[in-house]
Amino acid sequence: MKARTMRRHVRESLKSLVRNGWMTFASVSAVTVTLLLVGVFTALMLNMNKAAIDIEQDVEMNVYIELEATDEAITGLEEQIDELSGVESSTYSTKEQELSDLIESVGEEMELFEQNNPLRNKFIVKATDPKQTERLATEIGDFELVSSVEYGEGKIEQLFKVLDISRNVGVVLILGLLFTAMFLISNTIKITIVARRREIEIMKLVGASNWFIRIPFIFEGIWLGIIGSILPITLVSILYYNVYEFMRPRLETSFIQMLEFTPFIYQINALILLMGVVIGVWGSFMSVRKFLKV
Repeated sequence: MKARTMRRHVRESLKSLVRNGWMTFASVSAVTVTLLLVGVFTALMLNMNKAAIDIEQDVEMNVYIELEATDEAITGLEEQIDELSGVESSTYSTKEQELSDLIESVGEEMELFEQNNPLRNKFIVKATDPKQTERLATEIGDFELVSSVEYGEGKIEQLFKVLDISRNVGVVLILGLLFTAMFLISNTIKITIVARRREIEIMKLVGASNWFIRIPFIFEGIWLGIIGSILPITLVSILYYNVYEFMRPRLETSFIQMLEFTPFIYQINALILLMGVVIGVWGSFMSVRKFLKV
């Protein structure tokens, strides 16, 4: 296609938006509302997924060692643990370190136990895949010199089920919202094109090809998507910035963190813009197709 013809299509699509002001406003409004909902919900679900990952990555097991274990035996036990398939890391913590941490978190009254420390030496073990924690705990628990293994048995399995369900529900809701958005926007654009069916029929009768007729409408869909995404991008950016600044100091000491404002906001804005353009083009393409059969 010649550059001059392409410029003509772009110019005609822009003129058409102005000529059909009310229809353009209706289409842009539909795009704006649906993209705003999609943008807010997507940002929420991505942060919920980030929180789920943070929770999973924080799962670890405490491997308590028998009191009579020698330093040499503890070294051998560490090698056994590290050789297991699925172990990401193992950190040795002496009972003196454990008591010191306990005094720091509970209070000075725990200093009474410094003379007769009741705690045990332990390894803090993390699995490469948190869902393998139960299997690793069972295997490590059978090792010689291992007194016990604690990892939140029962609760961890329930937690993983809840996180998996929340992820699946989130994906289904986002897909449902996207299909709803495409349906609403395409129908709104279809109303716009129905009002101009005579224009399409006349162009077809004078010999214009299907693509010559279709391309200006596709450009209109692009403009509708771009214009309709401006307000959602702005509102989502402002809303996420304020929520992020409000939550950041409150989550500072927590292992759960929100996605950083940048580059996340650029990614979500690019997604909103892309969805607006794709839905606009798809809606225009599908809506004009039926009127090309003259």
